[in-house]
Amino acid sequence: MPEQRPTLAALFARFLRFGLLAWGGPVAQIAMIKRELVEEEQWISPERFNRLLAIYQVLPGPEAHELCVHFGMMKRGRRGGILAGLGFMLPGFLLILALAWTYQHLNLQQPAIAAVFGGVQIGVIALIVRAVHRIGEHVLTDKWLWVAGIASAAASLMGVRFWIVLPTAGAFYALASAGRLGPAAIAVALGAALAVWVSASGGSGFGAAGPVDEVPVTVSALFLSGLKAGLLTFGGAYTAIPFVRHDAVGRGWVTDGQFLDSLALSGIIPAPLIIFATFIGYLAAGLVGALAITAGIFLPAFSFALLFYDRLERVIEDHRLHNLLEGVAAGVAGLIAVTALQLGWNVAQSVPSVALGTAIFAASLAVLYLWKSKLNVLAVIVGSAVVGSLAF
Repeated sequence: MPEQRPTLAALFARFLRFGLLAWGGPVAQIAMIKRELVEEEQWISPERFNRLLAIYQVLPGPEAHELCVHFGMMKRGRRGGILAGLGFMLPGFLLILALAWTYQHLNLQQPAIAAVFGGVQIGVIALIVRAVHRIGEHVLTDKWLWVAGIASAAASLMGVRFWIVLPTAGAFYALASAGRLGPAAIAVALGAALAVWVSASGGSGFGAAGPVDEVPVTVSALFLSGLKAGLLTFGGAYTAIPFVRHDAVGRGWVTDGQFLDSLALSGIIPAPLIIFATFIGYLAAGLVGALAITAGIFLPAFSFALLFYDRLERVIEDHRLHNLLEGVAAGVAGLIAVTALQLGWNVAQSVPSVALGTAIFAASLAVLYLWKSKLNVLAVIVGSAVVGSLAF
């Protein structure tokens, strides 16, 4: 009996439903897709699904979205892949636009509203710290990856640009894992010397997102910012945080407080967390800005499946590429850790009481570590908002 091919409309509706039910972050989203399409309907075997997931976890971009594009292409070619990807992201995109519009029309200077968002920002810092730990557990699996991650964090603290840090981390681990420690050490030394020389005139303070480049808010600047984040998002949406923040806050498009609020609000809707960039784009330049940064950040997620599809497995079997990407991922982990420190420092300067802020942070971390539920993120955001409104 020939395999049944869904119509394009039915395929879009199917993945739109997945988008409407995309609560609980990437793990829950991937589990939902696997349960329905692999275990119940047997689109592919569990073994092939696990292999695909491993591939997309190595490549940048939100894995759940990339799997949707891949499955859509499997059924109806490139048009099916595009429609499946759009269907999965559309509910979250529309919801975050509605939240951004509402947020922009709030009077954030009112004490009651400021107190709520002050609490929420502390809760988001706890979410990022937990994400750093989780990402580190998966990425920093040997001593050389730890070296790459720590060195990247140190370089970032000195104000070295990410485009120097990450290639150096990738090259270092590719060489070190091949047993060529001498050349690896030389590569790191040269990379560090170059990084310090390039950044010497523009080092940033501890709490800064980086030197302000005075780049105006344009459609092309937002698109390129999103594209950069999309290409460097290794190991989950949290890894996009330092790159989006570098542009959005470092160039004065939004404040650190607004950046943290975007993360909080994107965490309470059914969507890949990376949709927080849409919120940033809307605050920076309205609907056009939201569309531009969203197009940039999701373009790689569409492109890998649409352009390479059946060649992905062969490409990723090249261990030299694999080691390079693992080194880059370790560097990204270091950058996120520094971003968490910088954001936490800035929030500590703005809260009315550091002691109460520390208590909210500790309680949020306790919930994230002790309550193993897909609702724990929502609980942290709502709970920190409530406590913040009472405490501040």
